[in-house]
Amino acid sequence: MTKQIKLSEIVPDHLFGKRLDQVLAELFPEYSRSRIKSWIQANQVRINGEIEAKPRLKLMGGEQVDIDAELQEEVQHKGEDIALTILFEDDDILALNKPAGLVVHPGAGNQAGTLLNALLHHAPDIVEVPRAGIIHRLDKDTSGVMVVAKTVPAQTALVAAMQQRFITREYEAVCHGTLTGGGMVDAPIGRHQTQRTLMAIDEGGKPAVTHYRVMEKFRAHTRLRLRLETGRTHQIRVHMQSLHHPLVGDPVYGGRPRPPKGASEVFKANLRSFQRQALHAALLRLDHPITGESMEWQAPIPDDMRELVETLRADTLEHGMEDA
Repeated sequence: MTKQIKLSEIVPDHLFGKRLDQVLAELFPEYSRSRIKSWIQANQVRINGEIEAKPRLKLMGGEQVDIDAELQEEVQHKGEDIALTILFEDDDILALNKPAGLVVHPGAGNQAGTLLNALLHHAPDIVEVPRAGIIHRLDKDTSGVMVVAKTVPAQTALVAAMQQRFITREYEAVCHGTLTGGGMVDAPIGRHQTQRTLMAIDEGGKPAVTHYRVMEKFRAHTRLRLRLETGRTHQIRVHMQSLHHPLVGDPVYGGRPRPPKGASEVFKANLRSFQRQALHAALLRLDHPITGESMEWQAPIPDDMRELVETLRADTLEHGMEDA
């Protein structure tokens, strides 16, 4: 369903020299920049009564801005009593530790039982915030720390901080193969050319940068700590695959289990039984969007990843690195 919205403002003098899209984002902060840009391009914005379809138009201040646009109403999702592990909460934000297996946002085949449904039950007023305040996602089978905005101003500030790379996100992962040291992957990511539900390294894609360092080496696997500069879909999974060190258990980018020679049947069974990507959002650091206070939350790796690491460690102790 759609509804018609009409907005009108006079551009204040202090916005002199700003671009049209920047001015509208400041005048109407409850709407995203992408939505504002789409209105401009669809000739739904008038400046002093004239249609203007150039987002980069510089304004002088004092202009009359009118928006007459259609707004797609979001599907009304229902709150559900789903347990949340909350690390911090105040009137503006909420930080939580998402378990593996929990879908973040409803989509095809997942209209219920998601983090969004849980948030609507836990904090009903969050229904007034677009996407129930979710500003970044973790894949269904990735666990770890997330932050959610409980108000529109908090969401606007957090989205801006994310875009400006002011939010630190660190992950733990276990990958196939033994890396000799840390490094960085700077490779753009876009949709796979033939399998459109997958992502791939693509020179025409969006910039993507991942930093990684070695935490622990095993006979044929490596435990990593990774830090994101950008937040593309499946970024860590695609970047590690590009290094020929895909994540253990990754059903899409990982391939078959790769036990080292001489591994016990118990080891092989444990490796085969790990059926999700071994990836966990371990740390999130940011400035509070309203108070400016520096904040940090950490979550230890969940039991399944801890057991995986212990299995790899025991095998390495038994055989030694030279047998890899």
